[in-house]
Amino acid sequence: MSLLFEEIDSQTSSIGEISLRRRRMPAFGDRDIYEVKLGDEFLMSSMFVEAEEALSTLGLAAVKGDNLSIVVGGLGLGYTAVKALEDPRIGEQYVVDALDTVIGWHRDERVPLGKILNADPRNHYVLGSFFDLATAPSGGFDPGCDYKKFDAILLDIDHSPTEFLNAANAQFYTTEKLTLMAEQLKPAGVFAMWSQNLPEAHFEALLKTVFESVECHIISFFNPLQGGESTSSVYVCVKS
Repeated sequence: MSLLFEEIDSQTSSIGEISLRRRRMPAFGDRDIYEVKLGDEFLMSSMFVEAEEALSTLGLAAVKGDNLSIVVGGLGLGYTAVKALEDPRIGEQYVVDALDTVIGWHRDERVPLGKILNADPRNHYVLGSFFDLATAPSGGFDPGCDYKKFDAILLDIDHSPTEFLNAANAQFYTTEKLTLMAEQLKPAGVFAMWSQNLPEAHFEALLKTVFESVECHIISFFNPLQGGESTSSVYVCVKS
């Protein structure tokens, strides 16, 4: 393989062919860029991780208390999960991903952050559909404990509230389904979600039908490929 590009793994999954690749790009200097593709579509990349990390920092900043129990929806390359574990208040973290291939890459440490997650006893991988588990509060996110409630749920799966990784995910973004998810939060618990787009007023209004408070944060970061700033957003919602 070229020193500038390597396909580390490629496997079939329930939603198509998924591949893990590593490349070098002059614009990013002397560091490896990891990326995951589903077919021809890019799912995630380590080019820009500011927004994934901000999902954790902004979401957890809104949570009160100690010995927190949290859920991360979407493992990806691990940036949200690892950033969350930097908060010393975290007592346990459940990282939910529907693809055993992605969890396997971390368990086998084929991606850089797998070693950090594997070494932290607070971290637990959960194989399953976040959306199914989120809307089934009698079962929920902890395979060993039904009806469990959490201090925070951090979600980074779909590209935005209107651009879905899987078309079936669209049904989650309703008052009914979000209310079911909120049942799994403790009083004053936090739901935070990443979007690749700027805040969308109609989605903010939808969130306000479920949560007592909703704040939208714009995350800006330098994009050397475009020679300027790029943006995404994080919604932070607090339950009554």
